Amino acid sequence: MAAQNIDLAKLFGSVAKTMVQNQSSLNKADTYNHDHGDNMVQIFEVITQAMKDKTDASPADQLEYASQILRQKSQSGSAQLYAEGLSDAATEFTGKKSITPDTAMTLVKTLLGAQGTVAQPQSGAGDLLGSLLGGLTGAQETPAAADQSNPLSQIDIGDLLNAGMAFAQTKQSGGSNLDAIMNAVVSSSKMGESEHRSQSGTLVANTLMQVVSQMAAKK
Repeated sequence: MAAQNIDLAKLFGSVAKTMVQNQSSLNKADTYNHDHGDNMVQIFEVITQAMKDKTDASPADQLEYASQILRQKSQSGSAQLYAEGLSDAATEFTGKKSITPDTAMTLVKTLLGAQGTVAQPQSGAGDLLGSLLGGLTGAQETPAAADQSNPLSQIDIGDLLNAGMAFAQTKQSGGSNLDAIMNAVVSSSKMGESEHRSQSGTLVANTLMQVVSQMAAKK
């Protein structure tokens, strides 16, 4: 069966709803301007509308258009970061006719500005990552990249996102472990440079992961 194409307007619309639900708490987390939640709601409502306006365009054109509109309509620092992420994602998907659950992790990673590797999360998430990554690679034991004996071990961002996707699909936990994985991804990204952006970035990543995993389950 062919992979399901991802509707970018619906995908980002889900993030916009999450931002509305968390608007107040994100404003409180912003101890400087107290408007980060307001900004995040505006950012993803603008992105969602841009995707709707270009619904028949290629993913790259949709992403680039959303980047341009976001730069025009919002001058907040967070908006500029997400506009940059959208533009980078447009470059990643140039020439692609669609985005599927199999390629969506590239979108998540690029949108957040997460690249390279990240130190393995602590506080109990290590065993989960080891088992997930082992399952992804077909290995029976924890891969060397997630070796518990090495506290400085590094995990590739792409592997970490794939692990998060696999975990989201299992639906066996209340989400705390998935939160730990997404926190690790966001902390290595451009969104991890401040506490309130890290908080909102984790919400963005979690929402994208959950929606994409639901779509993947329908393949």
